[in-house]
Amino acid sequence: MKKICAVIPTFNVEQTISEVITKVSQFINIAHIIVVDDGSQDQTAAIAKKTGAVVIRNGVNRGKGYSLKRGFQYAIQNGYYAILTLDGDLQHDPFEIPRFIDCYCQTNADIILGDRTDDLSTMPLDRQFSNKMTSLIISILTGQRVRDSQTGYRLIRTDVPRKINLISNRYETESELLVKALLSGYKISHVPIRTIYSDQQSHIHRFVDTLRFISVISSSLIKKH
Repeated sequence: MKKICAVIPTFNVEQTISEVITKVSQFINIAHIIVVDDGSQDQTAAIAKKTGAVVIRNGVNRGKGYSLKRGFQYAIQNGYYAILTLDGDLQHDPFEIPRFIDCYCQTNADIILGDRTDDLSTMPLDRQFSNKMTSLIISILTGQRVRDSQTGYRLIRTDVPRKINLISNRYETESELLVKALLSGYKISHVPIRTIYSDQQSHIHRFVDTLRFISVISSSLIKKH
């Protein structure tokens, strides 16, 4: 357990970050919880630091992908075997962490994806469509079945980001990591998780992020061939 860390990218989540960290710490020691604050304008970083978590701050808002990469770098430099990623707004239920750890211990999967497809009733229709399309495209292009490509709730062997060069910095980074990992022969598995959507404002820009996703797919395929 001490060789698994949690990386939580955050931006203006002062209302929820303390609860997230407290719940995560029931499964992963607080010293192994890394909060990467992406230039929040509220008290997110201060609250996270007060809980005892490791806090890394971006001076300005650089994007979720940039924050994830900083968290990956920390995990690599500190010798962790695996990285659990989840959001800081309670969209991911920390009490489902044991499912990832059990799967990690029982399989040889390099990436374990939280799978929300059993119940999409609370997911906005545009997100459902986007998720189904991107999952289908990635599955076809990589030859591995991907059920929920847009989930940010994942457990990743540290060897994956150590060997894969990630060039994007925003929401498309999660897709870039997945595509490049699968094209490189890494294996995935899935664990069922709840679909949770709150009334917090989303920072995703549908059209722009879709274009970025297409760009990531294109560049990954070009470099593969």
